[in-house]
This record gives sequence, structure tokens and C-alpha cells, in this order.
Amino acid sequence: MRKILKYVLIALLLILVVAGIVLYAMSRPDVARFSTAELSGRVPVMAPQASQTIPTMNVPEATKWPAGEAPRAAAGLSVARFAEGLAHPRTIFVLPNGDVLVAESESPPRDTSGIEGAVMGRMMSKAGAGGKSANRISLLRDADGDGKAEVKTAYITGLNSPYGIALVGKTLYVANTDALLAFPYVEGETAMSGKPSKIADLPAAGTNRHWTKSLVAAPNGWLYVGVGADSNIGEKGQANEARRARILEIRPEQKYVRTFAAGIRNPVGLGFYPGSDQLWTVVNERDMLGSDLVPDYLAEIDEGDFYGWPWYYWGGFVDTRVAPDADDRRQYVKRPEYALGAHTAPLGMTFTQGLALGERWANGALIARHGSWNREPVAGYDVVFVKFGANGKPTDTLPITLLDQFLAKDGKTTRGRPADVKVAKDGSALIADDTGGVIWRVAKAG
Repeated sequence: MRKILKYVLIALLLILVVAGIVLYAMSRPDVARFSTAELSGRVPVMAPQASQTIPTMNVPEATKWPAGEAPRAAAGLSVARFAEGLAHPRTIFVLPNGDVLVAESESPPRDTSGIEGAVMGRMMSKAGAGGKSANRISLLRDADGDGKAEVKTAYITGLNSPYGIALVGKTLYVANTDALLAFPYVEGETAMSGKPSKIADLPAAGTNRHWTKSLVAAPNGWLYVGVGADSNIGEKGQANEARRARILEIRPEQKYVRTFAAGIRNPVGLGFYPGSDQLWTVVNERDMLGSDLVPDYLAEIDEGDFYGWPWYYWGGFVDTRVAPDADDRRQYVKRPEYALGAHTAPLGMTFTQGLALGERWANGALIARHGSWNREPVAGYDVVFVKFGANGKPTDTLPITLLDQFLAKDGKTTRGRPADVKVAKDGSALIADDTGGVIWRVAKAG
């Protein structure tokens, strides 16, 4: 009886400790000193702060869109529902015939044991994540051209937290969380008739902290996969980060895999600048350095690039929480081209070639910022446009908002979280709303 009472008391104590940590983290007075705009652009504010033992948690409660309501589009543009009733739409891929593929996906099961797991589980639940993954790719078709998809079918099912999608010739590639698969593509099919073949395994062991595997095809048909770190700053050891925090190059015909660029904590959206073989990505940087650090960013990626994770950030700032790099690679750390604000969580991106929204949105990149969970005040929860110059690089202008008001005015609830943005065949912009379960369509007003 005494043993049972002892175990009960220990369990109650653990519950109280975890609850106390969660409450403390959620009320931590780490308030930003700079606006998201000041932390953005080619030369953002860099304000070193002391590291935090416990991160600030400021997670807006996920709700749903009321009937008839929508996010706000920029002046001169309209926004409407292209499709709804989706289960966490993550990435969009527009097929040559105009059909739209959408990966409906959630994280694989995570370990929620221990204090860190309990805090993460609470955060994910409040943010509207952490449920069972639909594990499918759906096909949407607007056959009559009215701006709404009247056809919605399960195109591929039985996947494993799918994310990236790419088409090369007659082969459709899908990046599951643990493997790159190839399917025979037949234009016009509303359900995949062919069977998949595995091209390569992808890193999936660990806590699934960054489970998404983004994917893009180069003009020559080679594939590039973004693989995030399984930690914040490598606190579980670099052996646990094998083939992570990098972009992998995969040559599918030979099933050859190699590291293309490294030191990139979580590269998500990938894209090639129009008319070139220049790869770009948006990156989620590290946490627990306060609300103003570290800027998430847009970066140009060349073969052999090293962006510093976990030892350095933003081109050479030293993260004193990490043991010094034995190779002292600070002099080789590449600085990102463009900051997107601290903790804004940019996920999907696309260049605006083919976009028919007007000259203001020409020659640049649209970026879906999923939104912060550890910043006070919150940041992101929008889709922004970064202007590029004739040299194929971002200009000195700040991001322009294409779509916002996913977040309520009080900052405490969010009706949706943008996860991806792509250009439809008719020139409109399609935005995947992860927690809202909607694909939004932005077009010229009228």
C-alpha cells in the first residue's frame, strides 16, 4: 500500500512540475523590442540576447473559419475559396493540365513523454496540430473555370506523412517523411493507377521535430529535397543529425543521393529562379534566443554552401550555447540574402512567373509564413511578396503583404495558417491553409 501511495505521489508531483513549466513558458515576459518589418529585409536588425532555458510559448488557439469569412487580400485583389473540407493541406502542386494536387498531411506520431514532450504536445494541440495524418494526395479540378474546384478526389492514398511533390516528364515524385517515391503519371487521371517505386530513403529516425520533406525538380530532372534538423541546436549530438539540416541532391535514374548544401536548420520551400538553374529556399532558423532572434530567411543555394547551423547564424554570429566547431568553419558561413522576420515560420514559396495579379507582383517570390509559436507578439500568419531585381536577387524593399488576417485582431486565436502558395494555370495564386482546411484563390478584383 505504501508503494502504491509513493508512486501516486511521484506521479502527481511530475504532473505539477510539467504543468508549472508549461504555464511559466506560456507567460514568460520575453517581449520583442523590434517589429517584424525591422527584423526583415536584406539588412535586418540583429540584437543578440541571452539564451533561454525554457522557451516562450505564445500559441494562438486554432479555430475555424466562420461561413462567409476569409482572409484579407491586398488592394485590388479578391480572395475566395477554391476548395475546402481538406485535412491539413500542406503543399500544392499544379499539373500541366491545370489540375491541382494537394498533400494532406500531419506529423508522424511523436514521443510526448517527458517534460519536453509534454510541452511540445500541449503546444501542438493548441495550434491545431498533432492529430492523425490523412496520408494522402488529393486532386482538385476546376473544369468550368469559375474559380472553384468542383472535382475533389483521393489521388494517392496510403502514404506516410507526404509533403513534397514534383513532376519530371511522365514520372510523379512524392516525398514521404521517410522515402522518395516515383509514380507513373497519366495526365487526366483523377486517381493514381500505377504503383510506386522507391528511389531513396530519407532521414526519419528521431523525434520528428522537423518531419517535412520538401521537393523540387531542377531543369535537368535532378531532384532536391529539404531535410530539417531533429533538434534546435544539435543538443542531442551531431550523430543524431546524420543527413539532416541540409538539402539533398537526388539523381533518380541512378538513385544517387548526396549533400548539396548544409548547415541549414530547416529548409522547407524550394524553388528555381525562372529561366535558370539557381536554387532558392526559405528556412526556419533556431529558437530560444528571444523574440527578436534568429531571423528566418530566404536564401540562394549553391553547391557546397554552408549556412552555419548549429554553430553560427546569419553569416557568422556565434551561438554560444553550442560547443565550438572543431573545424572552425566560421569563415565559410554564407549569409542569407533576405530575412523574413524572427519565428515567422516560412514554409511554402514560389516565384511569380505566370502570376496575373498585376505589375506590382511581377518578378519576385511569394512566401507563406505559417506563424510563430514562441514570440511575443506573434508574427507571420500571412503570405508575403519579396521583390527581385533584374540581377535575380531580392531588392532592398521590405516584404509586401498579399494575404493576411488569418490571425484574429487580439492575436490570441487564428482561423487558419498558410502553409504553401503556388501559381495556378489561370494566373491566380493558390494558398494552402493548413488548420483552416481550405485552398484560397487570390485573383484580380472583379
